[in-house]
This record gives sequence, C-alpha cells and structure tokens, in this order.
Amino acid sequence: MDDQTRTELEAATFRALMHHLLEARPDVQNIDLMTLAGFCRNCLSRWYQEAAAEKGITLTKDAAREQVYGMPYADWVAANQTEAGPEKQAAFRDAFAQNVPGKG
Repeated sequence: MDDQTRTELEAATFRALMHHLLEARPDVQNIDLMTLAGFCRNCLSRWYQEAAAEKGITLTKDAAREQVYGMPYADWVAANQTEAGPEKQAAFRDAFAQNVPGKG
C-alpha cells in the first residue's frame, strides 16, 4: 500500500471514530472512555493539536477541541456530560495518571 492510500484510509478511520463518538454515542462519557480505554475525546483533541504543531500549525486547545467535538467544548459538555460520582472520579484519576504522559 502506498503512503497516500494509507493516509486516506487512516483519515477515513478517524472520521468514522469521530462520528461514532459524537453522533452515534455522545452518551458515552469521557470519564468512562478514559477509565476503560486510556483515552477520551480530550485526548483526541490534544493529539490533533500536537499533530498540527508537528506541521508548524498553531492551534489553541479550544480550537483543537472544537475540531474534535464539532462544536465549542462548553456546548458539548452542556448537552452531553453528566455528573460522575466519587468512584468514577477516582478511577479516572488513576487512568489519567497511567495514560497521559507528564500529567500523572
């Protein structure tokens, strides 16, 4: 497979993942994603921002989040995020420490 085709397939896969997380399953909470999978939508936005920086593109945290969430982050939170109890918060802290380099 040539590099261009691989890049196109990876981009299509990313778009499918984003559609799934934002359209098909916005009910899945970031805290649950992080606890179970070691990443969440905010991680995706950070990776997006880091990829932009590697290409010399300056992208703010808010702009990267808007790319990933499809809307301003605060709007997505208001529409989709639910309160997490102490057990979920503790599990999240552990997963965050294990999975986010330099933050644990």
